[in-house]
Amino acid sequence: MSYSSPGHPSAYGFVAEYATAEDLISAAATVRDEGYTRFDTYTPFPVHGLPEAMGFEDVRLKWIMFFGGITGCLTGFFLQYWVSAAAYPHNSGGRPFFSWPAFIPVTFECTVLFSALSGVFGMIALNKLPQPYHPVFNAPRFERASQDLFFLAIEAKDPNFDSEGTLKLLQDTGAQNVSLVGQDEEGDWD
Repeated sequence: MSYSSPGHPSAYGFVAEYATAEDLISAAATVRDEGYTRFDTYTPFPVHGLPEAMGFEDVRLKWIMFFGGITGCLTGFFLQYWVSAAAYPHNSGGRPFFSWPAFIPVTFECTVLFSALSGVFGMIALNKLPQPYHPVFNAPRFERASQDLFFLAIEAKDPNFDSEGTLKLLQDTGAQNVSLVGQDEEGDWD
């Protein structure tokens, strides 16, 4: 196990490397139980149980999709109402101008379309994508996070962050390597 410090006055945080998904899940649960809130994990594939181990309970995307669906429902319905009853009324077969049962299929499709698009763009925004650069990219062997290694990063902005205590915690969780990712005086990430 190694610890590398660039020696910079300010740091992004610690990045710990793990060999297996089970080790990462265990470490994430330990970090969460110690009260850390500003940490993230990086894996080469989805790991079942990891969000629960991290205490991840973000419901913002569900609400974004819900309001997107409501917007789509109202847009589809009132667009048809406006076209059929207000802008271009046409008596076809003696039906009333406002024949709402005929509006249901388009209303449903607009609900699904707006909800799906809200979900896609909401997910992109909440994940802060595209993100061509992030400080953890400079951690040793981090390129293997997309191949076969698992990483846990604790930000220095976390209220519980203490360089010695956080380092010891990560080492105690069985990390193979712990690196401090820092920032130099010019503001460039190291």
